[in-house]
Amino acid sequence: MNIAIIGAGLAGLTAAYELRSTGSARAGAEDDLKVDVYEATDRLGGKLHTVAFEAGPTDMGAEAFMARRQDAVDFFTELGLAGSLVEPSGLRSLVWVDGETRGLPTGGVMGIPSTSETVAHLVSEDTAQRIDTEADREGFAWEVGGDVNVGALVRERYGDEVVDNIVSSLLGGVYSCTADDLGVRATIPQLAEELDRLAAADADGKVHLSTAVANLERSRREMPTGQGAVFKTFRDGYQEVYETLAEKSGADIYIDAFISAIELEGSKYRLKGGEDTAYDHVILAVPAPTAALLLKEVAPEASGALKTVKLANSAVVGMRFATDEGLPQNSGVLVSTGAEDVHAKAFTFSSRKWPHLAERGGALVRASFGRFGDNVAITATEDDLVDWALDDLKTITGFDGRAAGLEEIYVQRWLGGLPRFDENHLATVAKVRSLLLDEPKASHISLTGAWAGGVGVPAVIADARAAAAAAVDKQKP
Repeated sequence: MNIAIIGAGLAGLTAAYELRSTGSARAGAEDDLKVDVYEATDRLGGKLHTVAFEAGPTDMGAEAFMARRQDAVDFFTELGLAGSLVEPSGLRSLVWVDGETRGLPTGGVMGIPSTSETVAHLVSEDTAQRIDTEADREGFAWEVGGDVNVGALVRERYGDEVVDNIVSSLLGGVYSCTADDLGVRATIPQLAEELDRLAAADADGKVHLSTAVANLERSRREMPTGQGAVFKTFRDGYQEVYETLAEKSGADIYIDAFISAIELEGSKYRLKGGEDTAYDHVILAVPAPTAALLLKEVAPEASGALKTVKLANSAVVGMRFATDEGLPQNSGVLVSTGAEDVHAKAFTFSSRKWPHLAERGGALVRASFGRFGDNVAITATEDDLVDWALDDLKTITGFDGRAAGLEEIYVQRWLGGLPRFDENHLATVAKVRSLLLDEPKASHISLTGAWAGGVGVPAVIADARAAAAAAVDKQKP
């Protein structure tokens, strides 16, 4: 059985590993399974990218994962990487609002509070009162199983300040979008599920945002303690993951291999730009627009639906300084969307956040730029990005990076790095998967990746493993 995987990011490499580790048992003898992985760029890892700073490996893409996802921890343990996992320092983050840094609020759900108590320092008295009286006003209609825009919902119930100063700042760090470009169920599923529960219990299907958030906070407090850090990362960066996956997959991996089309040959597939091999199954582990192009001939309807998925561009500037004197004792700072005095959307004080990086000496800081709808990651020069990073860091924190001794710089542009998870995104994913199943010519083509399975390393891994298992199952007589 020959299987091709297009894309050697986390999703593609996970699928390749899963095919080798469990696919052989499902399909029969190991020699009967051949896996080829094609990567259009000159490196592995996709949106995971560890660069070689002189002080040690440093991530310029994703830098952590949700360690409360036990399936991800178990997977890394299976890979033999449990000993590489490290925990953060626990230092708090800040938010830049109205020209000053203030504490990032605790509690709530992705910055959405249940009361004004934790966000009063970030909003006006009028907004605080609006939050506290939300449950006294008429509830809003919520469709069970549906989705709505995060920004529109929170603005209507709490006001603009909560969105611009808090929610967009938090969501922007994960999705490179403001709250106004994201869906509740697509990005905060636990909140959508609680709203589902409340709406189903109400005769009119009316709910209150503060009630739903308060219920989630209560359930969080009732969870067993001693679960360890919420986030973890790898001592030598995510290269440990993607290099281990590549090695243990046993797949033939081709880099600088641009696949331009999938062609049907009887019941098998040929890849234009690939090896001279007829494949029984193809797994697309690529961004949605690329998948749309590759599906154009074999599944035109699914291709058309995929074209509606839009991508956000962003850029990261990694900086290593000789000294950390004057750098705040915080893990980082988010920037409110209304800020006009800085260009950056966030800073991560990596050597404050991660003790293993602090051990290297000096200071390591990452500056992030770009949200959905802007072109800063495309149009700004490298010099501009570095200058903005240094200037904004001094404006926000007082830390003068130039005087501290800027020893290393790395600029990483993420063009189309993340899909926009708007209120229609989950419906689009479901439609694409359904159309693919209904198209005879594409019956042995699978889709996976962040746009399909959800943002975050655990979600990508889970979806890729499921895609690999399904690919093998489809070959059974």
